[in-house]
Amino acid sequence: MKDILEKYEPIIGLEIHVQLNTHSKAYSSDSTTYGGMPNTQTNAISLGHPGTLPMVNSSVIEFAVRLGIATNCDIRERNEYARKNYFYADLPKGYQVTQDTTPICTNGYVEIKDADDNPKRIGLTRIHMEEDSGKSIHDIDPFNTLIDLNRAGVALLEIVSEPDFRNGQEAYNYLQEMRQLVRYLDISDGNMEEGSLRCDVNVSIRPRGREKFGTKVEVKNMNSFRNVQKAIDFEIKRQYEVYESGGEVLQQTMTFDAGSGETRLLRAKEDAHDYRYFPEPDLQPILVKEDYVSQVKSELPPLPKELLAKYQEMGLSAYDAALLTETKEIALYFEEVIKHTKNHKAAANWMMGSVKSYMNDRAITIEEFPVKPNTIAELIGMVENGVVSNSAANGDLFKGLIESPEKAPEALAKELNLIQESDSDALLELVKEALAKYPAKVEEYKAGKKGLMGLFMGEVMKLSHGKADPKVTSKLVQQELEK
Repeated sequence: MKDILEKYEPIIGLEIHVQLNTHSKAYSSDSTTYGGMPNTQTNAISLGHPGTLPMVNSSVIEFAVRLGIATNCDIRERNEYARKNYFYADLPKGYQVTQDTTPICTNGYVEIKDADDNPKRIGLTRIHMEEDSGKSIHDIDPFNTLIDLNRAGVALLEIVSEPDFRNGQEAYNYLQEMRQLVRYLDISDGNMEEGSLRCDVNVSIRPRGREKFGTKVEVKNMNSFRNVQKAIDFEIKRQYEVYESGGEVLQQTMTFDAGSGETRLLRAKEDAHDYRYFPEPDLQPILVKEDYVSQVKSELPPLPKELLAKYQEMGLSAYDAALLTETKEIALYFEEVIKHTKNHKAAANWMMGSVKSYMNDRAITIEEFPVKPNTIAELIGMVENGVVSNSAANGDLFKGLIESPEKAPEALAKELNLIQESDSDALLELVKEALAKYPAKVEEYKAGKKGLMGLFMGEVMKLSHGKADPKVTSKLVQQELEK
C-alpha cells in the first residue's frame, strides 16, 4: 500500500444513513420497534395506498436539528420535501419522500483522528431527512425473494461527507465518531448489525499532483466498520492495478465480500441517475425558526468532545478521558460521581477499576449497576479521610454495597468491622510489638537500609487485621525507629 500511496492519492467520500429511534415512522403512525413479525408494522400510508395523506413526524425535525448543531452545520429555515422516484420491490409507493434542493443541514464538519492519530477535520456537504424502504430477504427461500415492509417509512437522516478521506482508517474513525455522536444525542442506537447505521463509500484514486478526480466506484452492503475500512483499502489496491495495467476504472456499484475481503460487481452504473425529483405535493414546507434551534441547543446533552476537554482540564489523562466518554451512559454516571467529590482522579480510578470490572464480569451495563454514583463518591471520601483503607473500600466494602446498595457506606463499614484504627496510642502499641519482632532488621534500618519500612508497615497491618491507618502508622513507625 505504501508504494501505491506514493504514486496515487485516494479520494474517498462516505454517505451514512442513520435510522432514527422515533416511536413512529417519518410520515405515518406505524410502530418502529425492531424485530417485529414481518409486515405487521405497516398501514395504508406507509404502503402508499391511493388517497392517503402523510403527516410530518415532529421528532424527525428535532433530531435533524440536534445532529446539525452537534456537527457545526448551518440549519435551513425553509425545508421542502421532494419525491425521489425509483422502483424497488420493497418500495411500495414507487417513490421515496426525501429532501432534494433544501437539505435541513449544510456546510458542517466533525473532527476525527487521521491514520497517524493527528486531528483532522471532515467536511459535511449536507444532512437531509428521508424515509427508508422495506427489506428484501434473499436467504430464507431458495427460489423466491421475500419482502418485509416493516422498515418502509422509518425515518432516516442521510449524512453526506465531503471527499476528505484518504484511507480506510480515517473512514473507520469517522464512523466511530458519528456512531458515538448519534448515541449521545439520543437520536439512534447506531447499531450497524441491525441496520440502524448504514454506510455507502465512494472511492477513486488520482495520480498525485493532478487536480481532477478519478472515476469513482461506489461500495455498498457493508455490515461493520472494519469491513468499510477493508473495502476501501481493497478498492484502492484494485483501482491502482487497473490503472497500472493500462485499463480504465469504470463507474460501478460494488458490494464487499467479507469472506474473501474483496469487492465485486453489484451493477453497472450510469453517469447519472434520473430520479425525476419533484416537490412532494402532500407535505407543506416546514419552517425551522432560529428560536426553535436555540431551544433545541439549550436542551442538548453534553457531547463527547466537550466532556473530553472538561476531563483533561480536571487533570485526567487523554486516555482516561477517552475511556470515560466511550459511552454516554458511563460518562453521565461519572458526571454524577464528580458532583459529590472533587477527587476526580480517584473517581476515574473507581470507574475504570472496580465499577467496570464488576460490569464486565457480569456482562451488564451501567444502568444495571446497583450502586449509585453518590455512594461511590462517599467511598472516595471515606478513603481520603482515613475512615477505611483503599483496599477495604475496593474489596469487602464494595462487595457489601453491591449486595446491599441501600445501606450507608460508613454504617456498612462498621458492620463489617472495616473502620481503620487511627488512635495513636492504640497504634503505638502495635508498632512497638512489630518492631520488637525484628530487632536485627531494626538495626539494619538504622544503618541505612530504608527499604525495610515496608516490612514493618506490613507487620503492623497484620497485627491490626488491616485496619491500621497507613498515614498515622507510617509516622509512628518512623518516630520509633529514629529513637
